[in-house]
Amino acid sequence: METLLAALASEHALIALFLTAFLAATLLPLGSEWLLVLLITQHHPLVTVVWVATLGNTLGGATNYLIGWAGQRWWRNRPHPPRQKARLDQAQALMKRYGGAALLFSWLPVIGDPLCVVAGVLRYPLVAFFVLVAVGKFGRYVFLAWATQQAIGLS
Repeated sequence: METLLAALASEHALIALFLTAFLAATLLPLGSEWLLVLLITQHHPLVTVVWVATLGNTLGGATNYLIGWAGQRWWRNRPHPPRQKARLDQAQALMKRYGGAALLFSWLPVIGDPLCVVAGVLRYPLVAFFVLVAVGKFGRYVFLAWATQQAIGLS
């Protein structure tokens, strides 16, 4: 564990954050918040940490969008396990009810990744997708950075 923390404190910390944030936004069950908090507590530049995490997480969400866009016909016609189908149905209902505004919540656990996939399946405009997803994910990381600062007294 000490080796991992030492590596994260090094010059590769931002690369690790980018990759963790990217993978956390795909359909893989990962989280990036712990690393963002760790880097802030190690006094990495706050603005840089937030932007790197936002960029990685937004591009990870775009990967889900591309999965939905490229596999639209296959995705719609294949049988889904009941739990996955429920998540996709919920995401599709949110997209139909709230339109693109639902993408502001693409950072949420469980429903966020399927929202991005559904946006791709529905061929939501790519530029609008990037703007809405980035704003939502940026807001989450800003709040987390602020809360971390308050908790450790960095303000």
